[in-house]
Amino acid sequence: MSFRIRDSGLLFSAFVLISVYTSAQTPAKLTLELAEPGTPVSSKLYGLMTEEINFSYDGGLYAELIRNRVFKDTAKKAAFWDVLQGPDDKCSIHLDKNVPINKDISVSLRFDVEKNMGKVGIANEGYWGFPIRPAVTYNGRLYVRKTGTASGALTVALESLDGSMVYASAEITGISEQWQLYHFTLTTAGIIPRTSDAQFVITTTRTGSYWFNLVSLFPPTWNNRPNGNRPDLMRLLADMRPAFLRFPGGNYLEGNTFANRWDWKKTIGPLEQRSGHLSPWRYRSTDGEGLLEFLEWCEDLHMEPILAVFAGFVLNKDYLESGPFLQPFVNDALDEIEYVTGDSTTKWGARRAKDGHSQPFKLNYIEIGNEDGGDYSGNYWARYNQFYDTIKTRYPQLKIISTISTNEVYESEMQAPVRKMEIMDEHYYRTASQMEENAHQFDGYDRNGPKIMVGEWATREGSPTPNFNAALGDAAWMTGMERNADLVIMASYAPLFVNVNPGGMQWRCNLIGYNTLTAYGSPSYYAQKLFSNHIGNRVVKIIAENIPVQQQKLTSGDSVAGLLKLKKIDAFFFAATRNTLSGTVYLKMVNTQSTSQSVIISLKGVGKVSRSGKEWVLKADDPNETNTITEPDKIVPVEIGVNDLKKTFSRVLPPYSITIMELHTNK
Repeated sequence: MSFRIRDSGLLFSAFVLISVYTSAQTPAKLTLELAEPGTPVSSKLYGLMTEEINFSYDGGLYAELIRNRVFKDTAKKAAFWDVLQGPDDKCSIHLDKNVPINKDISVSLRFDVEKNMGKVGIANEGYWGFPIRPAVTYNGRLYVRKTGTASGALTVALESLDGSMVYASAEITGISEQWQLYHFTLTTAGIIPRTSDAQFVITTTRTGSYWFNLVSLFPPTWNNRPNGNRPDLMRLLADMRPAFLRFPGGNYLEGNTFANRWDWKKTIGPLEQRSGHLSPWRYRSTDGEGLLEFLEWCEDLHMEPILAVFAGFVLNKDYLESGPFLQPFVNDALDEIEYVTGDSTTKWGARRAKDGHSQPFKLNYIEIGNEDGGDYSGNYWARYNQFYDTIKTRYPQLKIISTISTNEVYESEMQAPVRKMEIMDEHYYRTASQMEENAHQFDGYDRNGPKIMVGEWATREGSPTPNFNAALGDAAWMTGMERNADLVIMASYAPLFVNVNPGGMQWRCNLIGYNTLTAYGSPSYYAQKLFSNHIGNRVVKIIAENIPVQQQKLTSGDSVAGLLKLKKIDAFFFAATRNTLSGTVYLKMVNTQSTSQSVIISLKGVGKVSRSGKEWVLKADDPNETNTITEPDKIVPVEIGVNDLKKTFSRVLPPYSITIMELHTNK
């Protein structure tokens, strides 16, 4: 993710777009040329891009419920922890570096109880509370030690914020003066209210001192993985049927400084070896969602990993020159690839097996850095060459992805001839009007050049998740990618997640929103899901006639007197693919107008068309309408059975709508 918009001709400015739709009285005509073989559709066209932003992992997908579990979120106090005591009690907490468990989790929370009139303790506020549901078992663990005078027993519990209701509790006994790891479970009753107004507490009835570290609590996870992901978010992702996952980001890969880059070797192994690091989005990452967890995420959703490796450039514009100083990072990338793909006879393959996954993972793509166009020195190409040559020597089968194209701003400053460009990663963040205007962008790209991965893209209208106008822009843009799916081989919307609680968002306009208890898909999510769930293996050529257009008045400021230019762009977008094995045709149509659009559809070059088919319609009465945490299903697709299909038929598309048709023909 970056605040830099790569499309130099469409940089955001202080302009206001006013659209006036004009449409011919005669219907639009679409003729599908099914006798032509069509170009192949990439089997990996639609996937996911992810990074730690908007509390996407911690407080989001990664199911850990304790916030600041190793007490490193802030240097001077135990952030998100507090003391529970009455007016006559005397207790305190502070951070202690004198009794480390190891070098990674070296800061503990010391709890001193000088006076206790009944029950005192410490409380964690979680990520905007805790998800309390009936008949749920939460699995916990913590390290604890005590002074000789303290009690050898503690109570752990999930409680209401005022302590009046205990949702679940357990006893921890046998605590000694040495660090020990304790496991516990908390099970809620079958009849309790769903709520997030809860806290995790550890209490004692005695005096003395206690030290705590790596305090962890997990709800049930997807596939019951012990360090796993939140099921409702994983279900939303699974329903998209993504073909790949591009990870770990994004700015998260680079970090603001070299010390805060995503260092994959610090994200593997037991949680006791993961101290976490400061993410570029102004909060600390636990690194609980580490390299192995990313790979298991891919395994769980049957996705292919697209692994981005750190390439010696960080967000404060610091970088390493190619050559000897860069080589340790190149070697680190080789180690990372071996961890992913090596068998147990290799050093890093054996480490992966020790970490719990004996079999290697499939890996075909490596991306060198992320948005390295921000490296104004022009050194990226020399660094790219060094990574390319070293990786290809060891792993010639891997396809290498460049984070910038050879024709970007810095071509004249390139310090070395570029190796063969296999795939370029292009990023686009635009308004709906800009997406619609550029829906034909890829039509004219050179087919003899590198393939394209649109690794980050989004129509940025609406917050915290997109409104329906953004979904229309997204759908228009996706028709362009589908028409060019021989060239555009991968595409992933960004950002993927946002925690909608106050303070949870750093980047407006994100695909999926959630709070502590629930999650929802935006209109753009449902547009993505419709497109990715209904796609064939060949592009169908379409001859179009009478396509309605919109006139755009581009004005500066808020006065029509500031008119700069007037131009016309399409107001109706379409694409079609087919499955050559089954004969199924998927026709996608996007009507961005405020009025209905009649369409005559002809299937040319087929012997027979089944009368029965399916239709999915996603629409809104107003383009500013959207889904929210309180109205998650306001805009969702509606499936309609159709029984009047033939070689030529007509449809009337609703205003502001996205329509997918499934047509069955002979092969």
